[in-house]
Amino acid sequence: MNPVSPMIPDPSDLVFLPLGGCGEIGMNLNLYGHGGKWLMVDLGLTFADERQPGIDLILPDPTFISERRQDLLAIVLTHAHEDHLGALPYLWPLLGCPVYASPFASNLLSRKLEEAGLLDEVPLHVIAAGERLDLGPFAIDFLGVTHSIPEASSLAIHTAAGSVVHTGDWKLDPGPVVGPLTDAAGFAAVAEAASVLVCDSTNVLQPGRSGSEADLRPSLLEVMKGHPGRIAVTTFASNVARIETVAQVAVELDRHVVLAGRALRRNSEAAQQCGYLGDLPEFLSEDDYAHLPPDRVLLMCSGCQGEPRGTMTRVANGSHPRLHLDPGDLAVFSSKIIPGNERALSRVHNDLVLAGVEVVSEKDAFVHVSGHPARDEISELYGWLKPALAVPVHGEARHLEAHVRLARSLGVPEARMIANGDMLRLGPGPAEVVEQVPAGRLLVDGDSLVPEGGQALQARRKIMFNGLISVTLVIDAAGDRLAPPKLSNHGAFDALIEPDLPAALEAAADQALDKLSRQRRRDDDAVAEAVRVAVRRAARAVTGRRPLVKVELVRLDYQVKERKVS
Repeated sequence: MNPVSPMIPDPSDLVFLPLGGCGEIGMNLNLYGHGGKWLMVDLGLTFADERQPGIDLILPDPTFISERRQDLLAIVLTHAHEDHLGALPYLWPLLGCPVYASPFASNLLSRKLEEAGLLDEVPLHVIAAGERLDLGPFAIDFLGVTHSIPEASSLAIHTAAGSVVHTGDWKLDPGPVVGPLTDAAGFAAVAEAASVLVCDSTNVLQPGRSGSEADLRPSLLEVMKGHPGRIAVTTFASNVARIETVAQVAVELDRHVVLAGRALRRNSEAAQQCGYLGDLPEFLSEDDYAHLPPDRVLLMCSGCQGEPRGTMTRVANGSHPRLHLDPGDLAVFSSKIIPGNERALSRVHNDLVLAGVEVVSEKDAFVHVSGHPARDEISELYGWLKPALAVPVHGEARHLEAHVRLARSLGVPEARMIANGDMLRLGPGPAEVVEQVPAGRLLVDGDSLVPEGGQALQARRKIMFNGLISVTLVIDAAGDRLAPPKLSNHGAFDALIEPDLPAALEAAADQALDKLSRQRRRDDDAVAEAVRVAVRRAARAVTGRRPLVKVELVRLDYQVKERKVS
């Protein structure tokens, strides 16, 4: 380490620094440092849940590298999934460097950049699997791998201090449906040089192999054939291979495919522009849905994880303006149930069942295969590369720990479990965490980026769980009341169940004002704080909750002054 510049690695070292995606699934941001320069691999996002009210997207905090943007050579994208490129339109202005991506990823990213008004600003370069990219002290080989989206690549990153294979998302699929097989020869060509493997851990807990997309087609056909009503299939909008599979099944069933959901349509258009999905009948739009006989339609839609705004969710709860399912129709969830989404999906499944719709998920039939490698595939990759050091990423703590144990069982001399913010020296010499840097999260709040622990989100959480009580006091310049306190209740209590509580809270506000000295009554802050504490304490005594209390003072001149909430 350079003692003059903390958190800057020795230029002769090769270091790996994840700022997102290590200890979690999603929100990938990886940095490689060497020769005084940095290379970023992926810049993704994750999606918010009920713990972030009013928030849809969560991004990794790039402060460490944005403060060193003059040394950031480029962002290299392994593939086009949102958890690997989705944060780029939001964070690129903080980084200002070139971006390298496959033709398909570039197509999708261009659309996002155009929406953000950045298309003419971002230097976006197209690079394909099998090509090499030279950037300062880094030479990068792009190795094509199979995934659920076209043109995914692993990266072989070569430096004077050693070489590392960064897998990104991948699998070994003998029948990938869309795109070629994983480039085994390419991995063999870099095996001797690459002593470090930074590897996807998503399915390390799953024994055997992940399964082939080609094997899914006959199973989906078996689930759907003979069904007399409408069929709706929901999957990840980015799963182009699944779009191809389901569309082929629709052809065999003599059904028209209706695509619903903006992301699904956008990804399908990008795939077609890049030469995929070419031998299929034309997809129809939501406007065509009502005009098709029930036994001739196959609706393919987003919302497979129970997302509140997802198409399947809106169909299930009856809020979609053009799409519906009737009793006797079939809904197929052709996707993995991601941990943490069980409750949301259960609500959607129950809404459909109550509407008389038959529901089939991965728990009921073979309707999904993963785009990530299971244990036998991971073991096979280790056999190809024979790394001296394994660094698991793209997984929660249990996945990373299991991956470390697997690597050691395969004879890998060293395996290191690290977390976001750990700067790991990969070489020369033994692996060592040489520094820990801040690695937080940013929330997309409307048009703003705010820290995860920001005051606005904390206030929303408190309101969501405990409600808000507003108290208005009208007093004169001396602090004497000119009218009784006025109370407004926003979810803090149920007046039908606790009818006497409003009067008790108003009395508590009155008493708090009476207890103040004449001098303190002239101090707006002192009055507001005394009333806030008294009302909150009285509410808690009855309800057991701690609602937010907001106090608004109106002096004799009627100037309104807002008080802080807590």
